[in-house]
Amino acid sequence: MMSARPAVLRELLERYERLSAQSPEVLAEPRIGDLLRDTAYTLCVTTGTRDIDAALAAARARLAGAAKATVPAPAPAPESGARGADAPKVADEARKTALEAA
Repeated sequence: MMSARPAVLRELLERYERLSAQSPEVLAEPRIGDLLRDTAYTLCVTTGTRDIDAALAAARARLAGAAKATVPAPAPAPESGARGADAPKVADEARKTALEAA
C-alpha cells in the first residue's frame, strides 16, 4: 500500500479536526458538511481504513512514527588526529609547518 507523506496526513488531520469542531449550525451548512465528509473520506482512503475513527488513529500513529524517524541522530564526536588515507598527508603537512616554524 502506498503511504501519504507526513505533511499531507498532517494537513488532512488538522482540516478534519478544525471542521469537526464547528458548531452544529455551521456543520449544517451544505458546503461545510461536504468538506467534512470529503476530508473524512480522504483520510480513510489515505490510511487504508473504512471508518473515520480508525483513520484518525492511523494518521496520528503514522505522524508519530514519522516524527521519530526524522529526528536526526547526534553527530559523532570529532576525532583527534588523522586516520585513514589522509593520515600521511596530514602528518607531512604538520612536519612541514614545524620545520618552517623552527
